[in-house]
Amino acid sequence: MALRYVPPLLRMVWNTHRGFTTTMALLRIARAFIPVSTLWIGKLIIDAVIALRRDPSHLPMLWRLVAIEVAIVVAGEVLARASALIESLLGDLFSNHTSVRLMEHAATLDLQQFEDPAFYDQLERARRQTVGRIGLLSELLTMSQDMLTLASLGTALLVFNPWLLLLLVAAVLPSFLGETHYASLEYSLLYRWTPERRQLDYLRYLAASDKNAKEVQMFGLAEWLTDRYRTLADRFYEENKRLSIRKGIVSTALSVVGMLGYYGAYVIILLRAVAGVISIGTLTFLAASFARSRDIIQRVLITASDIYEQSLYLKDMFDFFDMRPTIASRPGACPVPERIQDGFLFEDVGFQYPDSDRWAVRHVTFQLRPGERIAFVGENGAGKTTVTKLLTRLYDPTEGRILLDGVDLRDYDLASVRRAIGVIFQDFVRFDMRFDENIGVGHIDQVRDYLKRAGEDDVLIEAVPPEWSFESSPATVNKPTSNSNHDEPVPEVLTAAADQSLASLLLPRFPAGYRQMLGRRFEGGVDLSGGEWQKVALARAYMRDAQVLILDEPTAALDARAEYEVFLRFSELVAGRMAVLISHRFSTVRMADRIIVFQHGEVVEDGSHGELLAKAGLYAELFRLQAKGYQ
Repeated sequence: MALRYVPPLLRMVWNTHRGFTTTMALLRIARAFIPVSTLWIGKLIIDAVIALRRDPSHLPMLWRLVAIEVAIVVAGEVLARASALIESLLGDLFSNHTSVRLMEHAATLDLQQFEDPAFYDQLERARRQTVGRIGLLSELLTMSQDMLTLASLGTALLVFNPWLLLLLVAAVLPSFLGETHYASLEYSLLYRWTPERRQLDYLRYLAASDKNAKEVQMFGLAEWLTDRYRTLADRFYEENKRLSIRKGIVSTALSVVGMLGYYGAYVIILLRAVAGVISIGTLTFLAASFARSRDIIQRVLITASDIYEQSLYLKDMFDFFDMRPTIASRPGACPVPERIQDGFLFEDVGFQYPDSDRWAVRHVTFQLRPGERIAFVGENGAGKTTVTKLLTRLYDPTEGRILLDGVDLRDYDLASVRRAIGVIFQDFVRFDMRFDENIGVGHIDQVRDYLKRAGEDDVLIEAVPPEWSFESSPATVNKPTSNSNHDEPVPEVLTAAADQSLASLLLPRFPAGYRQMLGRRFEGGVDLSGGEWQKVALARAYMRDAQVLILDEPTAALDARAEYEVFLRFSELVAGRMAVLISHRFSTVRMADRIIVFQHGEVVEDGSHGELLAKAGLYAELFRLQAKGYQ
């Protein structure tokens, strides 16, 4: 049942800020008694006015009642404003708290989960719930407040005539049942359309993104993308329209039934007043109480329907939080040795991607020894990158095993394995962040404090008012200096990594030095060429003193001279460490101590450059083909 997710939501809200949650609940309780108090004072005022016609001595009482009503109304307004403020602040905190939790949980999941389209659908549904779900708590409190108000108003109606309450419930119950039914249908529609809605988001991104603008314009794709978007959006609109029309017709019919019940009860009150059974003040009180009760009951039932609908969406969020990774540290897992002795050994390793019958790699057997540099060679799709992902435990083998110093890699602490390996994949991320941040992410724990202070300092500088002109002489500029870290030196580990990867050669172009924003997403950003981005990515690999360094096509965007310089330096820097290199350029590959050749997911050759040429096998064939292209 969808409502079972409401208690976990309440616990999340309570843990977000207990003070705000408690205050919000108390304010709602106080507000619940404002309506009945106002109506009752109104009844007393009307009766006092009528009595005043007979006896002028009731005038002081009348003004006291008016003063009390004004005080109640003012108190109600203050409570409402305070409640809105607290709920707004709590809503912002809850949204931040939930988004952080979603990011933290996503970071624990497996790479293969991120490569599953069904997972993306679930992640998209969960992401949509991080904003606005605090509204469910607000609706729960509103319903509770209305229930208290209804109880106070219902007591008066019950004393007068119990049948009025029955008529009241009969007037709004059909509408509630209809709303609940169609809430389920609307959720079902959105659930079924999750993949298509992701497509719509992707088409919007393709047609209006700086990353794709060149090809969209050069290939004239705008009309084609727009037509695809329009077709898909129209299909969703038509299906949603049919459901909305059915809902509108049924809701109108049920509302008419409810209004008949309401006016039936209203007639009973009028007949009693005409017969002189009740006073004019009581008539006004009962009529207003009945009308207010009807509105409240209808609102409570509609709110309950909305709570039920939102609970359906809560399921998506909690289902995501319930997902668990399959790749994790085993209990009592040992750390990777500080100095690896025997290296890695692949024993008849095979791997299949989820929901695939094809083996990405199979029967892979080789050893990577300490201090050895090996290169993986093969055509695209031969399994080279998959092997590096198995080596880093982004995947676990489907069959066979990988040993590290004679121990199964799965028996080591996962975080320890990841720390021992530095890797740059061919599809590395180009972070739209500062230059120092782009490098620092390679070993964030070493530079986290520096990056935080630098970020705070940048905010300070951006916050300086216009009258503090930095174009003036530094001696005459009146600017804030407290807590400023602008002159704080960049950590040596970061500058060393930039030097080793040759990324530091970009600094003369950067007005802000290491704090230069990269990319075009944010103001002041500088975009880089593909080769320049690769130098920045290489710096990440050099950030950590890893025992194993993996470079997957690290120089694909570099020119021949830059590639040669990078790999000369690479050969020097990996001295004494294990290194794995994937490249299609044989001028680079031949620098390795040993070359492993992959074909159709299997190791077909293993040896040095000279040995493989002498075998006249696949490596020699690929080498000759590439050499022929340079002749």
